[in-house]
Amino acid sequence: MCGEPIAEPHQHVVDVVSHAMMCTCRPCYLLFTDSTAHLRYRSVPDRYLSFPDFELGPGQWDELEIPVGLAFFFRSSTLGRTVAFYPGPAGATESELPLDAWGIVLARNPSLAAAAPDTEALLIRGPGKDRPQADCHLVPVDACYELVGQLRRVWRGFDGGQEAREQLTAFFEAVSSRSKPAHKEDHEPAAGGTQ
Repeated sequence: MCGEPIAEPHQHVVDVVSHAMMCTCRPCYLLFTDSTAHLRYRSVPDRYLSFPDFELGPGQWDELEIPVGLAFFFRSSTLGRTVAFYPGPAGATESELPLDAWGIVLARNPSLAAAAPDTEALLIRGPGKDRPQADCHLVPVDACYELVGQLRRVWRGFDGGQEAREQLTAFFEAVSSRSKPAHKEDHEPAAGGTQ
């Protein structure tokens, strides 16, 4: 962004129009942390939350019309609505999210409103054979794109294959270890965006 060398690890900003991520040095990252400013870029916070009481049954997952068992959802401030993406062999694919179905999920899980627009996502694994309950975490949106990139490298066949499933399991274990259970005070959007 400014031409300064970027250290490892480093932080990211998101272009709220294109949803593209940009690596930044620390000073540039700090320029875009004001959630009240009307800016094209927003700093991606580093907050991980879990929702132990998350409710989403198999029928509700089907109503979201996500063709795979994993998706991430975030509110786009430019579009003024929630968008959903799921991983696949071509990378992140946007789903045409049925807003009524998503509205029902939010009504049953009001704590999900904690996610800051554009910069934080709700990463949801739908219920499956090995998981009777869906799993939901609030994560930095760049973590979702990192997961999609990891899966794309190892994706085989229609469902991703064994290596992709192992990668997904390892990723969720890492997310779970970083996440703290959401509490009432966490239900406000983080710096970097507002609802």
